[in-house]
Amino acid sequence: MDFQKEINEIKGFKNLELLASQVVEGYISGLHKSPFHGFSAEFAEHKIYNQGESTKHIDWKLFAKTDKLYTKRFEEETNLRCHLVIDNSSSMHYPKQKHFSINELNKIGFSVLAAAAIMDLLKRQRDTVGLSIYSNKYDYYSSEKGSERHHQMILGKLSEIVENPPKQVTTKTYQSLHEIADKLKRRSMVFLFTDMFENEMQEEQLFEALQHLKYNKHEVVLFHILDKEKEQFFDFSNRPGRYEDVETGEYVNLYADTIKESYQKAITNYFTNLKLKCGQYRINYVPVDCQGDFSTILTTFLVERKKFG
Repeated sequence: MDFQKEINEIKGFKNLELLASQVVEGYISGLHKSPFHGFSAEFAEHKIYNQGESTKHIDWKLFAKTDKLYTKRFEEETNLRCHLVIDNSSSMHYPKQKHFSINELNKIGFSVLAAAAIMDLLKRQRDTVGLSIYSNKYDYYSSEKGSERHHQMILGKLSEIVENPPKQVTTKTYQSLHEIADKLKRRSMVFLFTDMFENEMQEEQLFEALQHLKYNKHEVVLFHILDKEKEQFFDFSNRPGRYEDVETGEYVNLYADTIKESYQKAITNYFTNLKLKCGQYRINYVPVDCQGDFSTILTTFLVERKKFG
């Protein structure tokens, strides 16, 4: 589905809440074309009926319209705790942008807007949300809450990281994930947004940290955010250029075509290995192109939320 045009006229991240709401509204309007047909009819006031639950609160009028069983929601009801985790290392701010536009997001811009859209869905369902931000250290933590004040605080923090890119800051995902696992005391859905630019020595430690979350009964979704055109297909013009590691400042001068084939082979092997390892550790691995739309993110959220409940 293509709902990106719905938000093209709003520039920047000064009103992240409005942007997220428009992303979600565009997505929900297309649900009638998806396996979630009928889900958007009373999205904010109902939840899907699970077998074994009391039938006392089933909305039979909605059943007559949708042929699906939903139970009525109540203000005090909270079924889900969700924790959003965002990698804020320098590589997530690729490609560099002077002015942010929804037409052309870099990895951190895409991740922040995707996280805000998930928050919008959580708010509609009166679920709680928390946030962690990390780079080479654990930069920020906020526990899961559902109040309007809490949502606004998190939205402000998300906007802040887009507008203030760090300079030459590396990634230590594994270290922060261990700290997050220690902080989350109750079973939660954990959504991790990262480009997975870990050095080879840290890879095993990363999966140990992810396993720490799984051991504590959390459901983990790894959104692997990348710019496919550049980072997967290495689609650069074949002119002499300087290619810089934005996390370390190291660089190399070369012609793109001289390494394109070997680069694509190496990166394909790396992605395949990541997918296999995530499967081994029972982690939902979801590769996402930051130049695409948000349907993959939101569909994954709805599927995981249904399973989690």
